[in-house]
Amino acid sequence: MKDHGVPFSEAMKVWARIAALSFGGPAGQIAVMHRIIVEEKKWIGENRFLHALNYCTLLPGPEAQQLAIYIGWLMHKTKGGLVAGTLFVLPGLLAIMALSWVYVLLGKVTMVQGLFFGLKAAVLVIVIEAVLRVGRRALKNNTLRGMAVAAFVALFFYDVPFPAVILAAGVIGYLGGRAGLATFTAGGGHGKVGAKQVADADSLLGEETPDHARPNLRWSLSIATILLALWLVPVAALYLALGGDNVFTQIAVFFSKMAVVTFGGAYAVLAYVAQQAVDTYQWVTPGEMLDGLGMAETTPGPLIMVTQFVGFLGAWRQPGSMNPLLAATLGGLLTTWVTFVPCFLWIFFGAPFVEALRANRALGAAMGAITAAVVGVILNLAVWFALNVLFSERTPVRFLGATVDLPVLGSVDLASLAFSLAAAVAIFRFKIGMIPVLLTSALAGVVYFLIAGGE
Repeated sequence: MKDHGVPFSEAMKVWARIAALSFGGPAGQIAVMHRIIVEEKKWIGENRFLHALNYCTLLPGPEAQQLAIYIGWLMHKTKGGLVAGTLFVLPGLLAIMALSWVYVLLGKVTMVQGLFFGLKAAVLVIVIEAVLRVGRRALKNNTLRGMAVAAFVALFFYDVPFPAVILAAGVIGYLGGRAGLATFTAGGGHGKVGAKQVADADSLLGEETPDHARPNLRWSLSIATILLALWLVPVAALYLALGGDNVFTQIAVFFSKMAVVTFGGAYAVLAYVAQQAVDTYQWVTPGEMLDGLGMAETTPGPLIMVTQFVGFLGAWRQPGSMNPLLAATLGGLLTTWVTFVPCFLWIFFGAPFVEALRANRALGAAMGAITAAVVGVILNLAVWFALNVLFSERTPVRFLGATVDLPVLGSVDLASLAFSLAAAVAIFRFKIGMIPVLLTSALAGVVYFLIAGGE
């Protein structure tokens, strides 16, 4: 069967190829998608790609995977979106699950300990680099810089909930955009994502909107009902069968909430997850959170796949009467299910109406303000990681009406500090890529643990 000249079987191979190459976080994944879909295959043009991308940035959840769903749906209807979105996640799901098994079964082995010790140090620097990268793109003026600072202060000093920070930023940006304030409406956006610019008219899809992509309220409500059932019925069933205190219920409810409120990209999501999974539920430690992020950074698929590792360890520690490994596996799969099913819902329900969002200055301003706040969110994540990875002791200090845990300088882990500084020099001074730095740091960690025993 063909749609717009692209056989569905060929499309499946292309999406599988994109999934296998989707390393390096959303920026790298979007660049790979653009290179293959726009520049190489010319399925869609530059403007349509950017329009779809801008819509996905307005949504909670992983924008790269949602962009895959959007383009798959645009080209091959519902089945195209399902295949594209599923294949985009599948390699990461399998890789993280395999590494999670290794982690809990062989985590005490010296080589495995060394590997994750090295990864922690490099991931800390990569998060710092993300602060700078997003900041350079998003903070175009002092108003937006002030919003980033305010977001950091609210989170780090006053423990304001992440969703409240993002909501406030969006409201401020929207009102600023409606008022026509230049600080919110000028600049921003993704800009060009590829070197070659393919006009929509020169693409296989062309400039016209396919019949199936036109607004159809009956279809949108039908698909939304099905996806809502797939997402929320298992959550309700777990709550009724096991109660609200069971770990599987907690995983289902927490990550369902995360799927609704986590705007701003993977690192912003991880700040929220780390805050809750470590401090509230005690599913993971700060070091384990960094280990999971290291897994996600070095495997294909969305960075948000780290949440699968969090759910895996949460169920591993609270298996009840179940075999711990089976419970952990089910916990990881449950996390992935409630994290990604909503992504299909947002695209299938909203994409047919997305044309109404074109040139909407107020919504664009809201997104710009959220992105500015996300810089502060990621900075909070970087500081939180640094405090927990580099220092073994902290002391509470009163500051501006808030109590903040500051590090005891004498408790610094010199080995972790040395590894982090080496990774920083490699990334910032010599511009070495993320994957080589992660792999080299992991290998160096293994060598260090074999020689020094990790002491």
